[in-house]
Amino acid sequence: MVASTASLAPPCRSSLSFTSSSGRARAPPPRAVRCSAPSDIDAPPLLRAAKYTVDRYIKSGMVVGLGSGNASCMAIKYLGQQLRAGTLEDIVGVPTSVTSASEAAKSGIPLDDYQGCSQIDFAFDDADIIEEDTLIAVIGRRKLEGGESIIQEKFVLNAAKRIVFIITENKYKGALDGSVPVLVQSVWRRPSIGHADPFGGDFPVVTKDGHNVLDVIFTSPIANLVAPLWLYQKVEFPLSIVR
Repeated sequence: MVASTASLAPPCRSSLSFTSSSGRARAPPPRAVRCSAPSDIDAPPLLRAAKYTVDRYIKSGMVVGLGSGNASCMAIKYLGQQLRAGTLEDIVGVPTSVTSASEAAKSGIPLDDYQGCSQIDFAFDDADIIEEDTLIAVIGRRKLEGGESIIQEKFVLNAAKRIVFIITENKYKGALDGSVPVLVQSVWRRPSIGHADPFGGDFPVVTKDGHNVLDVIFTSPIANLVAPLWLYQKVEFPLSIVR
């Protein structure tokens, strides 16, 4: 799998991360790139990044994972324009959410579901934050219509041969922090005082598959990603965490 980020702001910038068979990623420094259409020089950076992603990475005959979020919506609309113009042909889209499926249908992109595809050649998506050195991305913080499809979003991204995250430059961070969405199959809320109460506290977001989305809050940057992974493995069984 090849993971990339399209982060275009004057001057246009992009960075690529190639993942080896061992799963370790190496990220060369950001390099300057040329936007695909000089006439778009006054367009918002995120729109130029979305167009560059389609022009640079999508070829006729591909099965394409369609991400969720503002930038992905721009890319979907532009992909539809390219299909109508005949620049691209025989594209099949695999949506990651209800919103991306709706936008793709309006844009005239033929759709298939994740289970019906033998392979996904390429996928693009929004990301909430990306670690600069590793290009590890956090998705699922945004609360948008269709956000309940986060598990479908993860499946599509994991199945794609190549991924591009379309982001603004301020989404790059030296270290990950803040909230990390975690999906669990069941939730039992226990107060610090009194009896156990399955209905206590605020209700979490529930996906269309019935999974609860809980936010794990990191109040300081994660210096070593191995430590949270070890904790995840320790609590995975009793909490029924969904991968």
